[in-house]
Amino acid sequence: MNVRRVYESTIIINAALEDNDIDAVINKITTYVENHGGVIIETDKWGRKRLAYPINKKYNGYYVHIVFESLPVNLPIIERFFVLEDTVLRHLTLMLPDRLRQHRKEKALAEGKESGTNLVSGTDAAVKVEPKDADVKKEEVVKEEKVETVEA
Repeated sequence: MNVRRVYESTIIINAALEDNDIDAVINKITTYVENHGGVIIETDKWGRKRLAYPINKKYNGYYVHIVFESLPVNLPIIERFFVLEDTVLRHLTLMLPDRLRQHRKEKALAEGKESGTNLVSGTDAAVKVEPKDADVKKEEVVKEEKVETVEA
């Protein structure tokens, strides 16, 4: 039983490359996924960011988030390509559950973004929980005490 699943990959590309070269690497990755039975749903370029720790003596990386649909059998082949690609510093591929896809779609609609094929919007992967009123009051009291101690 071959059921297609939706995956998301966050890829860090060497930021020392020029923009044209980075676009070529992204194009190469998406073409490889499509050639191995995948369907690209979304490609989101997050841009250059400072890494939390050096990877291969590199301190900056170009982040790309790709959402694609593929057979689970093809995933190890795609992952192996990420490992062998010299310009890819790190990658992380996760299966995207239907509930999370639906949540992101609803969130995008609430924010007024496109409702077409964009299933993922922004960089948040976790659901934010709003604090209760009691928690907010505690924070306000703490802030007031800090201000009073600073002024005194």
